[in-house]
Amino acid sequence: MGAYSSAEMNLIQQENARPGSNDWQLTRMKLDKSDGFRSPVIEGYASRQSVKAGESIDFKVSTRPVSRFKMEIFRTGYYAGKGARLMMEMGPFEGSEQAVPEIGERRLRECRWTTTASLKIPTDWLSGVYLARLTTLPTSTDEPYWQSYIVFIITDDRPADVLLQCSDNTWQAYNRWPDDYSLYTDPKGNQGSWSDVSFDRPYAKYAQIYENPQSVGSGEWLCFEFPAAYWLEQQGYDVSYCSNSDMITPDRGLKCKAFISIGHDEYWDIRQYQSVEKMRDAGVNLLFLSGNSVCWVTPFSANADGAPNRRIFRGGPYGGDYTYAVDREKKYGPYPHRGPDEGYLMGVRNISPVNGGGDWICTMPEHWLFEGTGMKKGDAIPGMIGWEYHGDAPADLPGLKIVAAGTAFQGGRNPQQWQAVIFDGPKGNFIFNASTIWWAQGLSKPPGQMPVWSHYSRPHGTDKRVQRITQNLLARALKRDVR
Repeated sequence: MGAYSSAEMNLIQQENARPGSNDWQLTRMKLDKSDGFRSPVIEGYASRQSVKAGESIDFKVSTRPVSRFKMEIFRTGYYAGKGARLMMEMGPFEGSEQAVPEIGERRLRECRWTTTASLKIPTDWLSGVYLARLTTLPTSTDEPYWQSYIVFIITDDRPADVLLQCSDNTWQAYNRWPDDYSLYTDPKGNQGSWSDVSFDRPYAKYAQIYENPQSVGSGEWLCFEFPAAYWLEQQGYDVSYCSNSDMITPDRGLKCKAFISIGHDEYWDIRQYQSVEKMRDAGVNLLFLSGNSVCWVTPFSANADGAPNRRIFRGGPYGGDYTYAVDREKKYGPYPHRGPDEGYLMGVRNISPVNGGGDWICTMPEHWLFEGTGMKKGDAIPGMIGWEYHGDAPADLPGLKIVAAGTAFQGGRNPQQWQAVIFDGPKGNFIFNASTIWWAQGLSKPPGQMPVWSHYSRPHGTDKRVQRITQNLLARALKRDVR
């Protein structure tokens, strides 16, 4: 960034020229039990998934035992490799123990905690994913302090080049707070539409493919999405961020040139799907750097206080009349909703088995996607497929090109064929699907990143070929040369 004057730098470059923090990660975490999920000693949640500069957001915090605490708010990004910048310190606050709600209808656990602190977002805070780090304040040096996060998104309306959609519906679908109350833990089964989950509760420790209490309060951001944001900001791309709920209308996305679905972007309200269709038809380039995406119709509804978009449930599968959706209906239905065939939006579909591990294998090295990578047909990026992916591209999708394909192995032995594809949109734009949750793992390894491993397979971290493919995609989307 030293080659630019401040006037020539975009907002992301200007933001990342500011000093980052050496201390933004969680240091001391205490779960409720050795195999637990929550951190009752200090935990909290935000009143909104996303907020704009100039708007207010409430933080609701509980401490047990009652203790004083402080809150430090960090914006995650590149910041010369440090990964975050300290934006504000708030407190100290007098903590209070707030009640775990009783089990409600449809197994709902929805908190109605009192507000501990409110913040009107300063007008100069840039769009991004923010972590409010909660830290208890011991009364003596003989007592330890304890920490957790509250994650929230600042979005905006500016015409940014790139819009990165966080997968926070999926974060919430798998959130087990306080103790096994996710969409996957209903006694009647883990694929039905029987349960509701609420954003009005803390994020527990990430509970899928590995154990790491550092994730407490951060959803799946640090696990599967942050490496993409870190790399995009390192490269100086003009990127803005949004939640799933920000995409129930297309307005935000229509102001951008490229839309990125990142990580494990599984749960979409049908209005999100319709929004992205409208963006595609208007000429926005779509980059699905994700796996198991657009899998479940997830309608939003209001919470008990009438705040919109604070509850979700598994309404039914996307897929239209495709086999995967039909089979799920027979096995786990009936469902109240059925979404369209996602293959016509993404180029590939959710398939069964949907999870496994494998290598990402080039099939069309002559395509512009691979310029500068040196890849030849059959060359592999080890372990880059996982732990969920896509396949079975619609045969009648005009102009579809399968640029990578291979075998993933569920449980290390059950084979499934996956595909990565690219095809043209209607306005000179394109749609790309990398077909893996782990694409971001190949872009960077920032501080706080949590290495992944599942189905006896793992990616190897930063890979220059993944970086160059992504650069090629963005250069084409933004109509620029690769730097």
